[in-house]
Amino acid sequence: MPEETLYLKIGQNNVVSRRRVTLGDIGKMECEDPGIKDSLKHLELYCFPRFQGKEKRQVQTFSLLIIIQMIHKKYPGLKIVNLGEADFIIHYMPREEPKAWQLIKTCLICAVLFFGAAFMIMTFNNDVSVPEVFDKFYTQVTGQEASGPTILEICYCIGLPLGILVFYNHIGRKKITDDPTPVQVSMRKYEQDVDTTYMEDSSREGKSIDVD
Repeated sequence: MPEETLYLKIGQNNVVSRRRVTLGDIGKMECEDPGIKDSLKHLELYCFPRFQGKEKRQVQTFSLLIIIQMIHKKYPGLKIVNLGEADFIIHYMPREEPKAWQLIKTCLICAVLFFGAAFMIMTFNNDVSVPEVFDKFYTQVTGQEASGPTILEICYCIGLPLGILVFYNHIGRKKITDDPTPVQVSMRKYEQDVDTTYMEDSSREGKSIDVD
């Protein structure tokens, strides 16, 4: 009888909403024997504890070796081929925040970004004397002194927000192109750095769930 092979793929960052985590919640599997695959989907890996009877967001790091050990206890002769990460994280988020609170936080963040960006643009314009540059340029081209806002200021005010929109590749919920936006790229890099820090700290402190 040929040896059965299980192909297992678990991502680095996994989010669950139930305290009891099964292998099917975080991993993808493929096996010639559908019975083995269906059985392992319900294999319980971990149960997040309650704190004083309350649900709380938690993070736990795991080594793939502990998963392999659990699988071999149930299927000793099963060959496992890992197609995912050697170490991974499970985020337990019991419930979503109320939409009203999410809206309030979004409005606060937008306000901070708006006034912060406006202040930065104004200080930059003052530092490099943009109004004086525009006045001198206008005088050199037209031979007349500017008596108020000119076409240069108008084009600058229009071009600045348009340039920002094009750079960030985002207008509301729609993207200008299919490429990831700079914010998305920065967030993915930040998430990877956070995950790496979680795993390294847990490993050093002995909090990661691993084999003996």
